[in-house]
Amino acid sequence: MVIRYGEIQVVKLDNALSLIREIPDYPQPGILFRDITPLLANQEAFAVVTESLLSCDNSASHIAGIEARGFILASAMAIKAGAGFVPIRKAGKLPHAVFAESYSLEYGDATLEIHQDALSDSERVLLVDDVLATGGTILAALRLIQKAGGNISHLCVLLEIAALDGRARILSEFPGVQISALVQV
Repeated sequence: MVIRYGEIQVVKLDNALSLIREIPDYPQPGILFRDITPLLANQEAFAVVTESLLSCDNSASHIAGIEARGFILASAMAIKAGAGFVPIRKAGKLPHAVFAESYSLEYGDATLEIHQDALSDSERVLLVDDVLATGGTILAALRLIQKAGGNISHLCVLLEIAALDGRARILSEFPGVQISALVQV
């Protein structure tokens, strides 16, 4: 059997994604948590996933990551792409003047923040997170990127939980944003 380069990449990505484990009833009953820590602990799997995520847009000047797992993915991608990394953090974690955006989760409310001087009007920003569920967290992050002056080039996630319809929610507010997910569950 002949395996082409692209097919090898798909096999490696499938193997990497198979390391994600499901944890029922975490952080509360009824939630099925996708734990990416086994994937992150495997150097080859982590490299394949970050390269695959970076293929969403490798021309962005900055890659923004949402606390906490989005940080891990986005910072590794930023190094590989030669781009700046912009952290989008939970409230009270950034030391300088911030923009804040509150939102609802499946299991509560939260607030994200970004430094007011993190971006400028000319910078293309790739937003990265581990999971797209209901879209609330990502919508808050997209709003923050806009408030800070960034131009959103693409949204790229590791996993999308399609049944929760977060993609439609995001596109209703940001109809021009491109959304990519390595896998839909």
